[in-house]
Amino acid sequence: MKVEDLGPARAAIVLGSGLSEVARTLTGARPVPYEELEGMPRTSVPGHQGALYAGEAAGVRALVFAGRVHLYEGFGPAEVCFAVRAACRAGCDTVVLTNACGAIAPELEIGKPCLIADHLNLTGRNPLRGPAFLDLTDLYDPGLRTAARAVEPSLREGVYAGLAGPTYETPAEVRMLAALGADMVGMSTVLEAIAARHCGARVLGISVPANRAAGLQEGPLDHAEVARRGREAAGRLEALLAGVLARL
Repeated sequence: MKVEDLGPARAAIVLGSGLSEVARTLTGARPVPYEELEGMPRTSVPGHQGALYAGEAAGVRALVFAGRVHLYEGFGPAEVCFAVRAACRAGCDTVVLTNACGAIAPELEIGKPCLIADHLNLTGRNPLRGPAFLDLTDLYDPGLRTAARAVEPSLREGVYAGLAGPTYETPAEVRMLAALGADMVGMSTVLEAIAARHCGARVLGISVPANRAAGLQEGPLDHAEVARRGREAAGRLEALLAGVLARL
């Protein structure tokens, strides 16, 4: 089976660490394990279910990817971006990318979703090859961000720094990222956003701060804690996503 066989769909949603529960709220959806989908790379990260759901949310037909793959798992940019490109081939003209992240900006509330207004691609990789001179000025669609704030007016937004991982950043690196203008940091999203925009889709990025970045909190950083924070934020994220889809 191909991803396109589950279409046509209007929107694609990629769920980050601990956020897979959101997929189960789709009307009429059943999970299709990634291993049953032709060409779909399989995730090995705890907190990423590894299944695709197709159904309706707020009256909109959607493909929801419960989990993603990352560069640090040994995948290349083409594999990292396979899901969003397949979703676009299935007709999706809106791609929503979610993630759990580390909060750099002090005003970001742990566990509360925030919008990505822009990003720093510090992975050293790009999903495009050749003279693909894509304008990324409005990569994270202003209209979709406005729709999200109409659902939840208190949403903050900021700049997401995407790094390759898998290690968390050092305190010195976090200070560097802050100096570069980053408000949050993670290990995903940036390549997918570029690929989705290159396919002609509108992109909305939503981050859930799961912890303070290195050097900004007491105690060690821990992936289990990141996944737990994601699970706790699932209900809030579900309401936000439904409200955005209803405004498409």
